[in-house]
Amino acid sequence: MPSLETIIQTVSVWAIPVLFAITVHEVAHGWVARKLGDPTAYMMGRLTLNPLKHIDLVGTVIVPLVLVVLGGVVFGWAKPVPVNYRNLGNPRKDMALVALAGPMANLIMMLLWALLMKIGILLYAGMPWVAVPLALMGQAGIMINLILMLLNLLPLPPLDGGRILSGLVPVHISDRLDAIEPYGFFILLALLATGILNAILMPPMNLIYKAVSTMFGLPN
Repeated sequence: MPSLETIIQTVSVWAIPVLFAITVHEVAHGWVARKLGDPTAYMMGRLTLNPLKHIDLVGTVIVPLVLVVLGGVVFGWAKPVPVNYRNLGNPRKDMALVALAGPMANLIMMLLWALLMKIGILLYAGMPWVAVPLALMGQAGIMINLILMLLNLLPLPPLDGGRILSGLVPVHISDRLDAIEPYGFFILLALLATGILNAILMPPMNLIYKAVSTMFGLPN
């Protein structure tokens, strides 16, 4: 078990990247939905970067905190932004675009955190007291956004990947996918508990992390 000092340091490094990753992911869903004709999230005050509007006690606080302390793969979730598909011009296609917005927001944030990590490394010689926190938070930001992007792209309802797939396949297949949604969370837990989820995510995680590191000149 890590010491209290180590836990505090780890949580302080991961807290902001995790909150931003989860919050911006949800705001992206609502923003694209509004652009496509559904103002529900906007009307409910969910198109804001204020994390208090999006925090889910279990998914945003408890689960990430426990995983950070235990040193496992960190992930989490926020309260889903409401989307009324009836307001969308082309419900099936538009819902797929709304779903895609979340992982794409994580992709953009991953690159921004990589840039911050690079800045931290460049500042190390002159201002190590500033550079080290920047570099560590940048690395945490890369990892949490990479994990959330890949996790949400899994073709399993209610994950974003399941909704994207549902909007692309014929209606009769889409209906079968949608029927899985009530059990999706339990399937995900089973994949996590058996190590299958880790086996699925690690190869693309390593590949993308190496590509981003090379792009920004970061240590692998």
